Amino acid sequence: MEHLKYPIGKPEIPSEILTEHIENWIQVIEDFPDRLQKLVSNLNQDQLDTPYRDEGWTIRQVVHHCADSHHNSYTRFKWTLTEDKPVIKAYYEERWAELPDSKNGPIELSLNSLKTLHAKWVYFLKLLKPEELEQYFIHPDGNEKVTLKENIGIYAWHCNHHFAHIENLVKRMEW
Repeated sequence: MEHLKYPIGKPEIPSEILTEHIENWIQVIEDFPDRLQKLVSNLNQDQLDTPYRDEGWTIRQVVHHCADSHHNSYTRFKWTLTEDKPVIKAYYEERWAELPDSKNGPIELSLNSLKTLHAKWVYFLKLLKPEELEQYFIHPDGNEKVTLKENIGIYAWHCNHHFAHIENLVKRMEW
């Protein structure tokens, strides 16, 4: 069950984040919308409504979750650069995934959103200066300090994590 929940493991962000890490992570974020589009483009409605694991989200919910989560992350970057050590607003992603747009909405809405958002996000990330990457926000769960460079790594992981959920299901089901 743990392998189905975390198919690529939990995020492992190095204590010393190098420019190479950041460049690689930004590339993952840049490539994600196209990779995801290709992965899900031939799936039918029944396949989209198949959970990737027992008690897990459907493919449709995962796609919509990625759009929701990545929009939130982009906003957190902006808050961090325009406010002094902001405490971010957390959200109940499991509740968002149960809303009608996530459970029933066409995935094209979120795929289009991801494509546009990621283009803007990557453009923004590539312009950040080293001192800006050191700025941080406070996550209210445990008052955890998260630097922008760490958050780039977290969201590169997030892209690969949810991609693997879908890809593994497609392989298991031989779709």
